[in-house]
Amino acid sequence: MKRRLLLSWVCWLGFAGAAFALPGDSVYQLDATLTDQRGQAIKLDTGRGQPVLVSMFYTSCQFVCPMLIDAARDTQAALPAAERGRVKVLLISFDPVRDTPAKLAAMASERGLDAAQWTLARTDPATARKIAAMLKFQYRALPDGEFNHSAELILLDGEGRIAARTGMLAGADARMVAALRKQLAISAPARP
Repeated sequence: MKRRLLLSWVCWLGFAGAAFALPGDSVYQLDATLTDQRGQAIKLDTGRGQPVLVSMFYTSCQFVCPMLIDAARDTQAALPAAERGRVKVLLISFDPVRDTPAKLAAMASERGLDAAQWTLARTDPATARKIAAMLKFQYRALPDGEFNHSAELILLDGEGRIAARTGMLAGADARMVAALRKQLAISAPARP
């Protein structure tokens, strides 16, 4: 009896470990803690199990970052209403010195971003660099305090793998919408 109990416990542990394992190319392999616009600590993999639109930005950007937010909003809007609510957006600041939770909250409010679907977050500079490397997102500080940076919207699948990316910031990229719908179908809850 003890042997059978031990064997079933070992099997359960093996199954549980396999269920929680991440693919090797998952961005979620990085054990990163962020602080969201509400000042709450969250993990990078908070969106695990569903598709997430992710990018990096900074709140004082006057040109590209507002377009990036609009592109994410347009991408969500291109989905049928039933699918729209299943898409999370994560924007991570690469300017954590200036982008405090209060500054992130002010931007979310001024842009009318729904906190149930949109997370604006910051982390320490070293972790921001690691996240950028995992996403293949480039940025560099300029002497005047501004930044040169990539302008991409990235789709992560439910396991944190990069499923699609687009640099199109005018409207919704049809290829990104199609990739997002595919990921939504994969992560759809089972119907009774």
